Amino acid sequence: MTLASLVEERRIVICTGTGGVGKTTTAAAVAIEAARRGRRAVVVTIDPAKRLADALGLGALGNEPALIAGDWPGELYALQLDTKSTFDGLVARYAPSEEQAERILANRFYRNLSGALSGTQEYMAGEKLYELHDGADFDLVVVDTPPTRHALDFLDAPRRLTAFLDHRLYRALVAPTRVYLRALNMAAQTFLRTVGRVVGAEALEDGLAFFAAFEGMEQGFRQRAARVQALLTDPATAYVLVASPRSDTVAEAAYFADRLAASAVPVAALVVNRVHPRFGDGPVPARTSALHANLADFRTMADGEASHLDALAAKVAPAPVVRVPFLAHDVHDLATLAEVASHLFSDSGH
Repeated sequence: MTLASLVEERRIVICTGTGGVGKTTTAAAVAIEAARRGRRAVVVTIDPAKRLADALGLGALGNEPALIAGDWPGELYALQLDTKSTFDGLVARYAPSEEQAERILANRFYRNLSGALSGTQEYMAGEKLYELHDGADFDLVVVDTPPTRHALDFLDAPRRLTAFLDHRLYRALVAPTRVYLRALNMAAQTFLRTVGRVVGAEALEDGLAFFAAFEGMEQGFRQRAARVQALLTDPATAYVLVASPRSDTVAEAAYFADRLAASAVPVAALVVNRVHPRFGDGPVPARTSALHANLADFRTMADGEASHLDALAAKVAPAPVVRVPFLAHDVHDLATLAEVASHLFSDSGH
């Protein structure tokens, strides 16, 4: 298995890792390589920052795929996840009527929930991935995950949504009559009174109105969550772990590898960015000049990086390990992204 085979054979490539290791650059370079190989590719970032737009040399990206012009036989598109717009689209899709959808979209509780509730971004990321994979004619979808330890939370988001929809308190809140609300057990009534005191009676009323309006839509969301979960663990989906050779980021990458393993998802490839050159394998010259001193320092640094990476490479084996050297400039446009791609795919006939 090589990065080239992932680009040519897989339907989805998810780039994950901690922040500051070149994950967005890697995702963009993979998508460009797919376009160079004649595929119709789209790269989507879950990161609310503008890193993907900056890497592509663009001012901004929206929630819908934008065509990126380039000298390749395939096609390249890019977008940045807008959590609320994606959630709004799901409400419109699953509401039994246009009137019910409008009631939900206008509800103040929903407007707050759709943009701020913990876990919403992760679930909508899975939804957008499913939409691009299932509803658009793309050969390859490349995902750039958020630069945090929670970047893999979208693996669990569909299961968490299903558990929420099955919870007895949720079922009570979507009940169509006040009779059922009066029949709630003491714990649920205490919970509602506590919420009312904290957020205010008006906010609680908005919340109850939202859940009442949401009634009848659960099955659509539940079925969709199951499809998203299946897609995330499908063999056609490949997870590329991105790291840098520093000891702290290697430790973070090991954490991500363990999270993937716990989800029964293998690492398909390990990309290590910003690797320092070693400048030969012979003995290090004596520090008789500034040049020799620099050479010795680089050799020491490179040896340290290699030792950091050995354990990580063993953890993700048999996944291939691809090293991208430390570049002398920032990656900020298609030309510099192509340079990164040349290193990523140098052993793959690029």
